[in-house]
Amino acid sequence: MAPPRRGDLSPEEKDLLGVIAAGNTEEAGRLLGSKNVRVNCLDEHGMTPLMHAAYKGKVDMCRLLLRHGADVNCNEHEHGYTALMFAGLSGNKEITWMMLEAGAETDVVNSVGRTAAQMAAFVGQHDCVTVINNFFPRERLDYYTKPQGLDKEPKLPIKLAGPLHKIITTTNMHPVKIVLLVKENPLLAEVEALQKCYRVLDLICEKCMKQKDMNEVLAMKMHYISCIFQKCITFLKEREDKLDGFIKSLLKGRDKDGFPVYQEKLIRESIRKFPYCEATLLQQLVRSIAPVEIGSDPTAFSVLTQAITGQVGFVDAEFCTTCGGKGADKRCSVCKMVMYCDQNCQKIHWFTHKKVCKTLKEIHEKQELEAAKEKRKQEKKQKKDEVQLVEGSSTSEEQSDPCPDATKEMDLNHATDQTEEREFTKEMEALALHPESPLESETGLADIALQKIQDSEE
Repeated sequence: MAPPRRGDLSPEEKDLLGVIAAGNTEEAGRLLGSKNVRVNCLDEHGMTPLMHAAYKGKVDMCRLLLRHGADVNCNEHEHGYTALMFAGLSGNKEITWMMLEAGAETDVVNSVGRTAAQMAAFVGQHDCVTVINNFFPRERLDYYTKPQGLDKEPKLPIKLAGPLHKIITTTNMHPVKIVLLVKENPLLAEVEALQKCYRVLDLICEKCMKQKDMNEVLAMKMHYISCIFQKCITFLKEREDKLDGFIKSLLKGRDKDGFPVYQEKLIRESIRKFPYCEATLLQQLVRSIAPVEIGSDPTAFSVLTQAITGQVGFVDAEFCTTCGGKGADKRCSVCKMVMYCDQNCQKIHWFTHKKVCKTLKEIHEKQELEAAKEKRKQEKKQKKDEVQLVEGSSTSEEQSDPCPDATKEMDLNHATDQTEEREFTKEMEALALHPESPLESETGLADIALQKIQDSEE
């Protein structure tokens, strides 16, 4: 079959693009079964149906197209965009992950040299950036489940590959979260299993640093998880409370403010032990963390997370105090200052939080009182300004009327303003009649983001 040409669409293929915009997967499945529909056809912009579905955030549609053989790495778009780039622009984490699992290449660049992660970051889709930066193909881990060279046994038992891959690809780097993931899987929560896993992680770290295209970020992540696993082994061997004891040690706060000192020291130690001293990333981490006193901001965890996941510090979101999960929406009912994912995280943290809960409650009440006072102060000031404005306006009107020339000038300015307003209205109407997005519907964040990037490229 001849390769698809841009804009060379059959009537059924045009219908398919409309069906994708509407999200009708049943009709799309029917059309994809037609002989006149190519799953990798190109519209006038060089966009495939998969690109359209990813751009519009249609999860089920993307899944359907991939099942029918859609090319996730098609790069015929007029600006060199791929389906992964459109997924990043849409801000849909599930679609971004789906493209990666389907084999999307992360290092492909568009016409101005931006990768999918860079494009997502450019328009503020930081969750998608995190997903892309933390993706690790399962095939790369499966390599260690087969004997290599003179080895009679694989370095990693096949039964451990799935649980380990889940931890490797997690976007939450909090040490408590990693320990909880280990604890929830009986296959992992054993000394021998963790020993095999951390040795494989060390091998992956070494490979990342010695390969032609060095990947310091992935190497640091593998090393960090390896250090957590080694600490898990220590607690499994030496403590009766095993991993529960490790979690308590990570969460235990000092008496004066509840700051988890052990957790901070553990993360700093893991960074210090990174075996490749010449790594640029290591030097950046050390410069950011070393001058900071323990208990002050930024914490070692926040610096490490930003370096590994690509997440930025000013993202407006709440994080669980226990496991670091993003989007925590449960507050301690007493102090109202500590956030949790759920009751389980609150229960785990209560042994140490109860020591400072009362103090935090007093701080919270004081902050609320001060905020209320400031609000009343601003309201009084606003009312006073409004009264003075009214009085000043009345006084100026009584003092004198504007001279004829001034009146004439004001009328002229008013007429000019009206003319400009009419011209602006016409321009807006013209814009409304001629949308510039690839599909003339569902104009939203992704459309605005795409336009911003296209403008910057031009």
